[in-house]
Amino acid sequence: MQTPWDHRYAQRTQRMGSSAIRELLKLTEKPEIISFAGGLPAPEVFPLEEFRAACGRVLRDYGAQALQYSTTEGFFPLRELIARHAARYGIEVTPDNVFITSGSQQALDLLGKIFINPGDRILVESPTYLGALQAWNAYGAEYVPVPMDEHGMRTDALEEALRAGPKFIYVLPNFQNPTGVTLSRERRQQLIELADQYGVPIVEDDPYGQLRYEGDHLPSVVVLDGQYRNDCHPCYRGNVIYLSTFSKILAPGLRLAWVIAPPEVIRKLVQAKQGADLHTATFNQLVAYEVAHGGFLDRHIQRIRDVYRERRDVMLAAMDRCFPPGVDWTQPEGGLFLWGILPDTMKSADVLKAAIEEKVAFVPGQPFFPCGGGHNTMRINFSNASPENIRTGIARLGNVLYQMVREQAEVTG
Repeated sequence: MQTPWDHRYAQRTQRMGSSAIRELLKLTEKPEIISFAGGLPAPEVFPLEEFRAACGRVLRDYGAQALQYSTTEGFFPLRELIARHAARYGIEVTPDNVFITSGSQQALDLLGKIFINPGDRILVESPTYLGALQAWNAYGAEYVPVPMDEHGMRTDALEEALRAGPKFIYVLPNFQNPTGVTLSRERRQQLIELADQYGVPIVEDDPYGQLRYEGDHLPSVVVLDGQYRNDCHPCYRGNVIYLSTFSKILAPGLRLAWVIAPPEVIRKLVQAKQGADLHTATFNQLVAYEVAHGGFLDRHIQRIRDVYRERRDVMLAAMDRCFPPGVDWTQPEGGLFLWGILPDTMKSADVLKAAIEEKVAFVPGQPFFPCGGGHNTMRINFSNASPENIRTGIARLGNVLYQMVREQAEVTG
């Protein structure tokens, strides 16, 4: 429907679209629906008492500073804390490498603002994170998709994709959203070497890396890049821009994330952020620092791992019991999601319509594919629902899948 405003919008808005996940969440807000749709942390693990006490300390000890404008780069003690915490995972950086953003979605938007011209190609996993596509579509990005398997991005297909001349490579190596799979150590190394050979930087998005429930920790791409370059400088100056967030390890309502990058990239991001919101909320940063420092963050992450490990295991066991033959799914070692693959003759959008009638929801996989495909895939979240609701919801979804399999068999038989 045309409105008097339509001809006034900038051309870039023609490539903007509503998030399929956010629109679906509106549909699943009814309390009777068991939703596996959003990537929501479990509210039961939010450290409410610690936040309550931290808010009091911030207002008492920092007073007016907490309610005042602040620097664009971010609260320096919080940047120091992030640098120390990153070092525990082998990421050796200084606060000059750390930049605080209003959630990781802003980080993606700012990267689009400083790097992407209309028509620039971005090399991505296929499927990939929907929020990145939504951020970069507005800047006129085109996409070069690289297929995935159970070990992550297929690096045997990477070199051909790099010949298309992408502006940068975007990768989620740990428990990827949406598939839950992890990029193998060997492929991480191949990714770094090929990116260096073709002179293409890497954006490593790592919101879930600390949420590993089994297996050995794999070094981040930014760590391997530093080793590959034999970079002994205390201030990282390599080829990788690393993103992470407090949304999955403290609370998403803080809207706090960070970028680790060479100082010259940080300076350009600072300029872009000044035009967007001047700086990330001072009060939120100080509260996060008060909650996270002193060893609490490590203890809290362990609690989150224990809760989510149980929910993942309950979901995998329920799918084994309840899903029909011909339906496959990934076995994530961490993170928040697993990925369902239906028979090629089925469409997950049709399954969702029937599932909503049975009061259970998930996200169809097609929107995660930047260049089409994925009609028979589905993203299923296990972090937000209780074990009891996971069992009930997967049983409902299994009944829907069995019914649709029978209906297809009758049509084709």
